[in-house]
Amino acid sequence: MTSQMRIRRRRRTKIIATIGPASANPDMLARLFAAGADVFRLNFSHGTHADHDASFGMIRDLERKIGRPIGILADVQGPKLRVGRFSSGRVQLQTGHHFQLDLSPTPGDTTRVQLAHPEILAAAAIGTNLLLDDGKLRLRVTRVRPDHLMTEVVTGGMLSDRKGVNVPDMVLPIPALTQKDHEDLAFALEHGADYIGLSFVQRAEDVMEAREIAAGRAWIMTKIEKPQALDNLDAILALSDAVMVARGDLGVELPPEEVPLAQKRIVRAARRLGCPVVVATQMLESMISAPAPTRAEASDVATAVFDGADAVMLSAETAAGQYPIEAVNIMDRIIARVESDPGWRDIIEASRPEPERSVEDAMAAAARQVAHTIGAPVICSFTTSGSTARRAARERPEAPIMGLTPSEQTARRLAVVWGVHAVVTKEVHSMSETVSGSIRIALQEGFAKRGEDIVVIAGVPFGQPGTTNALRVAKVR
Repeated sequence: MTSQMRIRRRRRTKIIATIGPASANPDMLARLFAAGADVFRLNFSHGTHADHDASFGMIRDLERKIGRPIGILADVQGPKLRVGRFSSGRVQLQTGHHFQLDLSPTPGDTTRVQLAHPEILAAAAIGTNLLLDDGKLRLRVTRVRPDHLMTEVVTGGMLSDRKGVNVPDMVLPIPALTQKDHEDLAFALEHGADYIGLSFVQRAEDVMEAREIAAGRAWIMTKIEKPQALDNLDAILALSDAVMVARGDLGVELPPEEVPLAQKRIVRAARRLGCPVVVATQMLESMISAPAPTRAEASDVATAVFDGADAVMLSAETAAGQYPIEAVNIMDRIIARVESDPGWRDIIEASRPEPERSVEDAMAAAARQVAHTIGAPVICSFTTSGSTARRAARERPEAPIMGLTPSEQTARRLAVVWGVHAVVTKEVHSMSETVSGSIRIALQEGFAKRGEDIVVIAGVPFGQPGTTNALRVAKVR
């Protein structure tokens, strides 16, 4: 991939934009990228394989046209739990009344409806809470039988066909990947997705299943959206290539006051491991129908940036909203403004995790310190798998990071990593080649001027992933 346009973001935190009816055409994709989108998300909960095939093609065409790597996130649906249908299409559940959930496919009424998930019946106990329609309705189990649950309506309201069910109180013995997910995953991998968004993870074993299927063909981005995942967070993160704070379902299953704390905990844990972390859902929700965000939404985006998230994500704002370009543009402006504030740098410095006791982490920490001391305009990280660039990003240096790689796949994956400007370059076989190549590309991409000193890190022997063990300071001539 030869660079044809000198596109350089003025920020470190990346932006993910979801593609949908409002944006799935070549002109809109180009405008979204120009406005600041670094990664495009394809939501496999919606659309057909034909729709997603067209989106893959348009994104890769745009990538070739502009000469910059673009990441594609294929977000699979996961095991979505739903009630059945009602004979009238919807019913009003009255607070304090009893309501039955059972296995019968007969259309429901005001007294009962189908719940075609025997796993829930088997795992439920008296006192278990069930949340319906994104938490708008709450039921409490009062009786458990093999073929049905009797519940009391704690919070009533209108319930219509096929609304979702959340079960915050139980771990269900169901896999994170359904048959539909297996089909979608195979399709996404075949089409070259860079990240697989793994939904409704409860245990580390859920991530392992996806890793085995992907077999290194894509990074696994685990979505944390269930309280059970928080209970197993460290084990889940250890198996994940990236993680997403999916605040939609997480906000349904947790009390509202717990969600900000969960977000900070996930971001902090991911940063400690050098695992790219994305904050998602309702970032600029009002911009689905309004040309500007609320002040609270602007503060929400800023908080994620202050926390040190690698990326923030737009969902319906760009997929189905009336103002997709404006949403990306204002998110870009918010991030850039926060990152230009001295207080942001102070917070990032104070929250930096200690380097792990490894040569690779020691070199990344040294690169940050050397760049700071000499005022280097850029850290050039030569990387085959992306590991060296990720370690450099974990340090959150003041200088931007150029991720130089011979792998187009790696360059695309680095599109989600904080502060990394990825460039596809030829393979190198010596440190002198690495340094000369870094100087040339730093000049070409506008990161350095003649007479300045740049910092170069790499792993020797070359081509062996995870061996960051060499650092050079080079004069740009």
